[in-house]
Amino acid sequence: MADAEVIPLDDDTRSRRGAGAKVPRGRRGSGRRNDSEQRTPAASLAPVPDAEPDSGPDTEPEAEPAAGPEADREAGASAPGEAEGPVAAEETPGPARGGGGAQERPEEADRDLPGLPDPAAVLAALGDALGGAADRLLGGPWERKVANGLAFLRRRITGEYEVDDFGYDRELTDQVLMSLLRPVFAKYFRVEVRGIENIPAEGGALVVANHSGTLPLDALMTQVAVHDHHPAHRRLRLLAADLVFVLPVVNELARKAGHTLACAEDARLLLERGEVVGVMPEGFKGLGKPFSERYKLQRFGRGGFVSTALRTRVPIVPCSIVGAEEIYPMVGNSRTAARLFGLPYFPVTPTFPWLGPLGMVPLPTKWTIQFGEPIATDTHPPEAAEDPMLVFNLTDQVRETIQHTLYRLLMQRRSVFF
Repeated sequence: MADAEVIPLDDDTRSRRGAGAKVPRGRRGSGRRNDSEQRTPAASLAPVPDAEPDSGPDTEPEAEPAAGPEADREAGASAPGEAEGPVAAEETPGPARGGGGAQERPEEADRDLPGLPDPAAVLAALGDALGGAADRLLGGPWERKVANGLAFLRRRITGEYEVDDFGYDRELTDQVLMSLLRPVFAKYFRVEVRGIENIPAEGGALVVANHSGTLPLDALMTQVAVHDHHPAHRRLRLLAADLVFVLPVVNELARKAGHTLACAEDARLLLERGEVVGVMPEGFKGLGKPFSERYKLQRFGRGGFVSTALRTRVPIVPCSIVGAEEIYPMVGNSRTAARLFGLPYFPVTPTFPWLGPLGMVPLPTKWTIQFGEPIATDTHPPEAAEDPMLVFNLTDQVRETIQHTLYRLLMQRRSVFF
């Protein structure tokens, strides 16, 4: 759109709009014109000389008149009746007269503004803060954690990991399964471990523990206790019942975690290799006993674990677990449902099956796992494993040791949950 033509104004319009004002042609106000306004006389419609072009990007702005005593004297000389000389200028504080006030130079304004933060420093501080938060979340330097995780995934995808002839995946157990069980061990059940030094630092050993709790969570917590609290970070290889290895998902996880079938052959092979083997001789009789019989040990079977220890000449370490009896208070057993699902028992607790899956959440009881002094077997010859009387006496000795330790721990316990 072309620029509007500019015409001069008469004296009356100048007095109202201000001297030097210009009105573009073609812009009309809305409504009726004021009667006091007069149309521009025809004599004033003379050709207007071309106006100076507006200052553009290449046009330098006019320099403002310098403010100071010289400007004040010039302004004072043009105004009649005003005091002359620099004294009059000094008597009037504030900005200089004549130019509408002196403006502050850009250089001085920049010096008065506070300095802006360096973007690189801000990004570095933000990175340090995020790194510290990641360290607290992951429990260590997060770069190393991420690198180890990526390397672990690469080995799993390419198949560069080892599994023994029992199906034990050591790397998967240490980095995944133990990481999932540790929060339950430390934060939920708050397990206190005692006497862990009774497990030898090297060589085979047989850990014999009581079994309770409706579900075998006590076996998993004992596995975490040996792995994390032993000075040599030994790994407990548990002997499990046949039912564990027929369930679809549990079978694979149990094999990966180092569990094996509870038979004398597998136990002997592991002990001869110098592994720490865990066994809970009560079996399902201990898991499925009613809440009224809590902390009362059931029969330890025929002493097959003692015969295996005598043949391999490894020590027997009694283990007593307090706190697992109360996670699922079993107040009843539905035998019909047990036969229907092919289970040794079907527990009825105050929350299960009434609350459905929510009823399977265990109560957050306070646990204590006590490892007793080892019972030596290397003082007997290997053929002593065929002596039924010796096997019976050692079995009874282990059972009585665990039972007395349970009673002592219960007397020391202040509360089930604290």
